[in-house]
Amino acid sequence: MPVDRATKQAWLIWSTAVAVYVAALFHRTSLGVASLEAGDRFSVGPAALGTFTVLQIGLYALMQIPTGLLVDRFGPRRVLTAAALLMGTGQVMFALAESYPVGLAARAVLGIGDAMTWVSVLRLAAAHFPPRRFTLVMTLSAALGGAGNMIATVPLTLLLDNVGWTVTFLIAGFGTALYSAVIAWRVREVPDGVPQPVVEPVPLRAVGAKVEDAWREPSTRLGFWVHFTSMSAPAMLGLLWGFPYLVEAQGLSSTSASAVLSTLVLVGIVAGPVLGTVIGARPVWRMPIVGTYLGVAMLCWAVLLGWPGGVLPTPVLYVLFALLAVGNPVSGVAFALVRDYNPLHRVSTATGVANVGGFAAITFTALVVGVVLDVVESFVPAPQAYRLAFLSVVAVLLVGAWRTIVWWRRARAAVFAAEDRGEAVPVRLRRRRWDVFAEA
Repeated sequence: MPVDRATKQAWLIWSTAVAVYVAALFHRTSLGVASLEAGDRFSVGPAALGTFTVLQIGLYALMQIPTGLLVDRFGPRRVLTAAALLMGTGQVMFALAESYPVGLAARAVLGIGDAMTWVSVLRLAAAHFPPRRFTLVMTLSAALGGAGNMIATVPLTLLLDNVGWTVTFLIAGFGTALYSAVIAWRVREVPDGVPQPVVEPVPLRAVGAKVEDAWREPSTRLGFWVHFTSMSAPAMLGLLWGFPYLVEAQGLSSTSASAVLSTLVLVGIVAGPVLGTVIGARPVWRMPIVGTYLGVAMLCWAVLLGWPGGVLPTPVLYVLFALLAVGNPVSGVAFALVRDYNPLHRVSTATGVANVGGFAAITFTALVVGVVLDVVESFVPAPQAYRLAFLSVVAVLLVGAWRTIVWWRRARAAVFAAEDRGEAVPVRLRRRRWDVFAEA
C-alpha cells in the first residue's frame, strides 16, 4: 500500500540514494571534457573515441530491463551498493589504463554500475513517498543528478589541468567505491512499520512474458519514444561530442567550452523541479510540454547546422544549448507515464523498458558521429565535418517525433477505451477531433 506522507526518514533515505545517482552522472559524463585527453592517451581517432561512449551507454541500455528485474528480486539497497562498487572499480581501472582495450573494459564496468542506479532510486521513491509526490521527487532526483554532470564540466577540466588524468580519476573511483558502505548502512527498502514485501523469484521463462506485457501497454511504448526523442541530443552533447564540437568546430578554449557545456546542466537543475511541479499539478499538460520541446529542438538544430559558415557567436551557442538542455527534464514524462498506466508489480520492468529509449538513441548517434568524423575530417573543415556528423542527431529527432505522435494517439485511444468500459483512469483526457482516427 502506498504511504500517505513523506517523512524525515524518507527524505534521508532518498538523499543517501540520490548521491549514488549524482556520482553516476559524474562518471557517465566525465569523458565529455576528457575526450581530447583520452584521444591522446590512447592514441585513437574519433571513431575509436566514440566507441568508449557507445560501449558504456550501450551496456547501460542493455542493462535496463535486467536491472528492473534485479531490483524486483533483491531490492534497491543491494543493487545500489553493487552499483557504487562497480562504478568505483571502473573509474579506478580507467585512471590506471594505458591501453585502449583496458580503457574500454573500464568504461564497460562503469556502464554496468551506472545502469543500476536510476531504476533503484525510482523504486525507493515509489516506496517511501506518496504518489502525489512521486513526479516531484523524480524530477528533483534528475536535477540533483545534474550536479554530478556539473562537476564533470569546469571543475573536472581544472582538476585534469592541475593534477592530471591518473590522480583525478583515482580520487573519483575510490570515493565512489567507499560510499557503497554508506548505502548499505543507511538505505532501507520500505518505511518503518511497513512489512518487507515478499519477493518471489521470477522463472527465466517468465521474464520474457513480463517484459512483453510491459511493452504491450501503449503508455510504456509512448514513454520509450518520449525518452528516445527528448533526452538523446542533450545527453550526446554532454557525454562526448559537445566538448570537441565547441573546441574544434567553434574555436572555443577548453574553459569556454566547459562553460557552455555547463549550461546543459544548470538548465536541467533549474527546469527539472519546475517541470516536476507543473506536471504533478497538471498531468494533462505532460504531452503538450513534450510536443513543444520537440518543436523547439528542431529549430535549435536548424540553427546549429544552418548557420552561415558554421561558426556561431558564443552567446547564440549558450542559448541553443540551454534550450536543448530542457530535453533532460522533459524526458521524465516517460517515467510518469509508465508509473501511471502500469500495475505496480511491473513498474520497475516498464521503467527499464522506457529508459532504454534514450540510451539506445545516444548509442546510435555517438557511434555515427564518430564514424562520420573519421571519414570526412581529413578533407572537410571542422565546422562542416560536424555539420555532416550531426545530421544523425537530426534523423533520430525526426524519427522519434514521428513515433511519439503515433503512440501518443494510441495511448489516448487506450485511455478513452478504458473510460468507455467504466474503468478508472489516472488522468482524464479531453477528447479531440483527431482522437477519432486513433481509435478507429
